[in-house]
Amino acid sequence: MNQKEHKRVSKKNRVGADTVEIRLPADPKLLKIVRVSVVNFCEIIGFPTDDCNNTMLAVDEACSNIIKHAYRGSTSKPILVTLRRLKDGLQVVLQDYGIKADPKNIKPRPLDEVRPGGLGVHLIRSVMDKVKFGNSKQEGNQLTLVKYLPGK
Repeated sequence: MNQKEHKRVSKKNRVGADTVEIRLPADPKLLKIVRVSVVNFCEIIGFPTDDCNNTMLAVDEACSNIIKHAYRGSTSKPILVTLRRLKDGLQVVLQDYGIKADPKNIKPRPLDEVRPGGLGVHLIRSVMDKVKFGNSKQEGNQLTLVKYLPGK
């Protein structure tokens, strides 16, 4: 790789002052670290308290789904959480290295169906302004969530 190519790759993967990366084992006890980080990052960006808390719930639910579905409860693999400040909001990227999911099968259950569980996808989609699921990486899945500041 020549110097020009190295600079382009390095710049693309660089974590700037407006980005926070958290890499943690897929252990439900450790999701508190993610929850606290999301709320604090949202506050720094300027989101109202309700938006901070709702975003935290959506990210927590997505991480819980990674543990339950991609890792089948195993705590031996990591979850990578990237929080990025946008000029008009927040982007959260969740990366796992588990079982690839079929995007066609990721849908909420009907809301009129009364039973426990199955509302996480509905919660995530109702709280976040953009939800993009991808599994094009060689291993695992990537979920990108965007929340815009009110009035943007």
